[in-house]
Amino acid sequence: MKKMTVREIARIGIMAAAVYVASAFLQIPIPTAIDNTRLHMGNVMCLLSGMLLGPVWGGLAAGIGSMFFDLTNPAYIASAPFTFLFKFVMAWICGKITFEQSQHLKKRYISGGICGAFSYVVLYLSKSFIEQRFVLELPLSAVMLTTAQKAVVSGVNAVVACLVAVPLGLTLRPVMVKIIK
Repeated sequence: MKKMTVREIARIGIMAAAVYVASAFLQIPIPTAIDNTRLHMGNVMCLLSGMLLGPVWGGLAAGIGSMFFDLTNPAYIASAPFTFLFKFVMAWICGKITFEQSQHLKKRYISGGICGAFSYVVLYLSKSFIEQRFVLELPLSAVMLTTAQKAVVSGVNAVVACLVAVPLGLTLRPVMVKIIK
């Protein structure tokens, strides 16, 4: 891996800030039987980070911005390391599919957004299930109910993230190509 330039650090910081702001201020909290979940626009910015910055830098921006949201919210602070990893993976997968090649751009952005968002949903739901069932030792029926509620909200988040990030990424890509060169 090459060394980071000041410009790359600045781009990561700007996108991390966008992820944080979209997570913190563009949200609708939804209480569930055991804990909380929410509809938010942070995932839009996570996917956009991967699309515009590529897999590694975009993953860092998504992970850092999301982690800082968790660290500044008492309800989510314990999840910060998982959030960093899961959001990094989301943007990394999206960036790996969408970044660099210019052929079939629209198809790659759509598939990158879907794959990135889906990977996050799987990671998030798996962690929630394992935590509630095996760490908190809650009854399976309660865990399944909460997981189902989270799956619906996470699915909506994923669809909205793709519907917003893909056209936004396609629109901003020409500007980013000029800036990077």
